[in-house]
Amino acid sequence: MLKRFYPDEYLDSVYSINFDDLKKKGYKGVLFDIDNTLVPHGAPADKRIKEFFAHLRELGMDYCLISNNQLSRVKPFADAVNAKFIENAHKPSGKNYKAAMNMMNCDTTNSIFVGDQIFTDVYGAKRVGMRTILVKPIHPSEEIQIVLKRRLEKIVLFFYKRSEK
Repeated sequence: MLKRFYPDEYLDSVYSINFDDLKKKGYKGVLFDIDNTLVPHGAPADKRIKEFFAHLRELGMDYCLISNNQLSRVKPFADAVNAKFIENAHKPSGKNYKAAMNMMNCDTTNSIFVGDQIFTDVYGAKRVGMRTILVKPIHPSEEIQIVLKRRLEKIVLFFYKRSEK
């Protein structure tokens, strides 16, 4: 039952992901959540994350931001990192994961999703058959509904880590 929420990988941050290796394995596109995946919740794109996206472009990888946040949050961030984006995505609904892959001319065999939440990010991507990487949240300060979900995520992660042994 809980396995439907398990990520394919669980890493410390987006900076822990070897995108060079993913490119060699045939991955062409990456879908990213923004808040607490790429930057702290509500923060603008900083120099480090801009360099991160520049590296993805150098590799020839495409990327799309997929966020449940509104246009006023997502568009300025996407503009700063030169990204395609979908705002108000209604994750974990699969519709906009598919739309993001279409925007990048990718499918589930050559794209991957990276996010910090199990019940929206990972679950939604798994529902459409995507490979997923869960990263640890960048900052502990979050909205109350996310704080409550984090408690449930700890249970899922406990069993996920046990299953990896």
